[in-house]
Amino acid sequence: MKLASFMGASSLALGALAQQLPLKTDSRWILDDAGNRVKFRCINWAGHMETNIPEGLHKQSIDTIADLIQAQGFNCVRLTYSIDHALNPGVTVKDSFTAAAGASGIAVETLNDMYSQVVEKNPFTETGTTQDVFSAVIKALWDRKIMTVLDNHVSKASWCCNLDDGNGWWDKALAYVESNSRFFNTDNWLNGLSAMATWATSQPGVVAMSLRNELRPFPVLQDFNGHADWYNYVRQGGERVHEANPDVLIIAGGSQSATDLSFIRVENLDYGAWAGKHVWEMHAYSFTVTFPRLFDSCDVVQAEYGALDGFLLEQGQPWTAPLFVSEFGVGLTGGPNDGLGDADKKYFDCIKEWLGGNDADWALWAVQGSYYIREGAADVEETWGLLNANWDGLRNEAFLPMMADLFKVTQGP
Repeated sequence: MKLASFMGASSLALGALAQQLPLKTDSRWILDDAGNRVKFRCINWAGHMETNIPEGLHKQSIDTIADLIQAQGFNCVRLTYSIDHALNPGVTVKDSFTAAAGASGIAVETLNDMYSQVVEKNPFTETGTTQDVFSAVIKALWDRKIMTVLDNHVSKASWCCNLDDGNGWWDKALAYVESNSRFFNTDNWLNGLSAMATWATSQPGVVAMSLRNELRPFPVLQDFNGHADWYNYVRQGGERVHEANPDVLIIAGGSQSATDLSFIRVENLDYGAWAGKHVWEMHAYSFTVTFPRLFDSCDVVQAEYGALDGFLLEQGQPWTAPLFVSEFGVGLTGGPNDGLGDADKKYFDCIKEWLGGNDADWALWAVQGSYYIREGAADVEETWGLLNANWDGLRNEAFLPMMADLFKVTQGP
């Protein structure tokens, strides 16, 4: 099979060969152990859904997918997982697919057939565990000098993120809202972070861990106490990860689905326990920003990005640290602008200009061309996926050249 390639041999991917681990931070920069800047140029790969393994292994082998990621010039993967997996890593892949049928309401025969396809493409999964699969993915990536950022996406393995999915806010927080917190068991989350951080010490290439994806308090009822719960539990999570694995960077996102860290101006997070390892996180989609829909202005969008999160890159402040835009993206299924619709092109041009002007670290959503399961349906196509539904080529070959400037490193310490 001929691999689609944006970067060809990819000087960007090969540049990762020079990185010396572990990584560290200084001011707004991520650095390698020798003090050279490392810019995260990542893509997301989902592994947090009901089967509890990274998507797409029924379509292609792990090596084939890793080759495709390398060929496009990415130097890291943001690999998502659930707390269900973190606390039960010894489940066999076969049993995980069987259990996924019950969890999703999909016929067990459908999931068993999909599992057979996974085994055909990746024979070790016939006897392997879900943790074995994560290890194999991380190894395949690092063999190609692609780093892994582990991201705790959800507690209950499932699609994310709605205010009624039960994964949004800690159940021990001041206000308990069942629809938003019923699966977010605080103790399990802390124990799951510890377990994954401990396991990651044996996984070369894991350079960072994100504490939780898109924390989202229920409007009015949660997070109305000066963000006290956020400060408390994010600090505890960071401490648990650093205790178990002092080598990894610790990534912390804000409130409102990782779009708002503006409160850090008023009171900084106490990340002294992992000083020199701290990274901020934000997400930026067209649908997660309110003002642009009202004003329809890129200037307003960029001003909001700066006010809510971008200020954290200002050097010499108590809060200064790297800012990782760990999710942004667009639909890639068609339109008059090299395959993008008008609204997507307008959003993309705006976020690209903002990311480029700040030479920000970033992760595109997402590599997966399909999901084993999504919201009760099997083998669902991801129209925002960089790869096509068969995972053997690019969905839209015009898109990555539009991103070329974001791969460049234009600033440094």
